[in-house]
Amino acid sequence: MMSGILDNIKCGDCMEGERRNSIAAVIAGTLFFSGWWIIIDIAAMGPEHFNNAYYLCGVFSTIAFFMINVISNAQLRGDAYTEGCMGPRGARLWLFVGFVMGFASLIASGWILFGSYVVPRALDKWPGAALLLQNISIFISSLIYKFGRSEELWT
Repeated sequence: MMSGILDNIKCGDCMEGERRNSIAAVIAGTLFFSGWWIIIDIAAMGPEHFNNAYYLCGVFSTIAFFMINVISNAQLRGDAYTEGCMGPRGARLWLFVGFVMGFASLIASGWILFGSYVVPRALDKWPGAALLLQNISIFISSLIYKFGRSEELWT
């Protein structure tokens, strides 16, 4: 089984069934919201502190979030999706591309932080740090939403 992030947490019945799915969804949603809220704070500072092209990291990270979470574990195993031109191999490829986009967004935001704010010794480093925090938050939320939920209730 692929969902294992919350398997080791012991708190009685709080991590069973629908409750586990609800907790994972709330945590993932809060992280996703926080990431975008941080970058909205930077947008409110004005364009002189933050290049508009830097928003693409968050956009690609959000696309990766949807690409990762649109594939169920049953599709990856080949239990639910066997027809089509690629079958489970296509689902695995889609998931792989989603993870590559997520990691690429993380790497790009770190590159922007150091290349545009740390190395040139900018006075205000918060925009670069905020961009990195946004992408870390979105990527962690996609991991929690993918692997923190139990799909056994859906079958």
